Amino acid sequence: MVTMSRKVVRASKFRHVYGQAVKADQCYDDIRISQMTWDSNFCSVNPKFVAMIVDASGGGAFLVLPLSKTGRIDMSQPTVCGHTGPVLDIEFCPHNDNIIASGSEDCSVMIWEIPDGGLVSPLKDPVVKLEGHSKRVGILSWHPTAHNVLMSAGCDNVVILWNVACGEAVVRIDSVHPDLIYSACWNRDGSQILTSCKDKTLRVLDPRKGTVLYEREKTHEGSRPVKAVFVSDGKILSTGFSRMSERQVALWDPKSFGEPLTLQELDTSSGVLLPFFDPDTGIVYLCGKGDSSIRYFEVTDEAPYVHYLSMYSSKESQKGMGYMPKRGLEVNKCEIARFYKLHERKCEPIVMTVPRKSDLFQEDLYPDTMGPEPSVEAAEWFEGKEGKPVLISLKDGFVTTTKSKEFKVHKSLLKTTAASSGHHNNSGEVHALQEEVNTLKEAVEELTKRVC
Repeated sequence: MVTMSRKVVRASKFRHVYGQAVKADQCYDDIRISQMTWDSNFCSVNPKFVAMIVDASGGGAFLVLPLSKTGRIDMSQPTVCGHTGPVLDIEFCPHNDNIIASGSEDCSVMIWEIPDGGLVSPLKDPVVKLEGHSKRVGILSWHPTAHNVLMSAGCDNVVILWNVACGEAVVRIDSVHPDLIYSACWNRDGSQILTSCKDKTLRVLDPRKGTVLYEREKTHEGSRPVKAVFVSDGKILSTGFSRMSERQVALWDPKSFGEPLTLQELDTSSGVLLPFFDPDTGIVYLCGKGDSSIRYFEVTDEAPYVHYLSMYSSKESQKGMGYMPKRGLEVNKCEIARFYKLHERKCEPIVMTVPRKSDLFQEDLYPDTMGPEPSVEAAEWFEGKEGKPVLISLKDGFVTTTKSKEFKVHKSLLKTTAASSGHHNNSGEVHALQEEVNTLKEAVEELTKRVC
């Protein structure tokens, strides 16, 4: 079926999209990426930082680097190391580039604040610790439009929605999934949740009630993990395996879940396909764990709905993949996506570009896109208020204009991304000074004892 869609030449401005790895000096080298066998991205990026889960002896850690800190990363580079078990998933908050959540084998979720400029000493104390899962937490996803709402899914087959600022589990969905949850994500405005489960069923849930709106059993016959994402018009794209262990990609309409709109077989590799969907272009990128390629397809309204575009190939396999939000791309270079590919010992950015002769802003490639402003606060959203995405134009390169809110647990909420206040610029230095003061105090005490 894939070959069919390759033969027919279809009019599309994305037919010639090509991927290219950046030069060697723009990679992040000498990083020991985590060896954990877990099917999450292991990497999260935003316009300020790139974060990667790394190997850590005794406990779990991840590395957060300013985007500009390329080249060889020193062994002594400080990490975020507050978890007592390996870290399984990390995700930056879409509304505040300095806030990142991590889920771990120690059954907890932690929220961290990264100072501008990155870490100068190991970060061991989270701003909030969220405890409510009884087994390891492998999936995290921030609400796209509500401020401080985080979804976590654990190996206890439970999905929890947190109000992060209060540190409280507001919704607990514990009777829907009979087996391990493979993926969980929000739709574009955060009014629905989509989960895939080891029982081979896709479920669309009402997030506040925790009830099943639509479900489809046996979406992919194989026993390997299924991943699923919402694409445009409420449709669902899933990746999985056939009974013969061939990798598949399928498109579904949950309102008539009977038959897939399309089901295509790709190859016989064993790696789980991680889907990344871009609602602005309608392109879905499939990155296989352990593959050395990224396939991409255009999702449209005409059969066969999922049209193969091309494939980026390289020599080395990927351990994980980060996906840059639209506002972090270079629009003057017609960049429509940027991935951060994790190798065993490095992180390599890969740029997806639409070839254009003009260097003017290409309006057809960059419709207004999701900005960093939330449209509803956590408490209001849990009470039933919907939040539509707040869109921004990328025409002049996006610059934040909002005033920053400081982070105070219980009182205020995680501040939104903004021209950060001076307090945050200096938080790393303050930390270092405090440590120096403590060392001096100890030295004074030691000397006083000797004098006595």
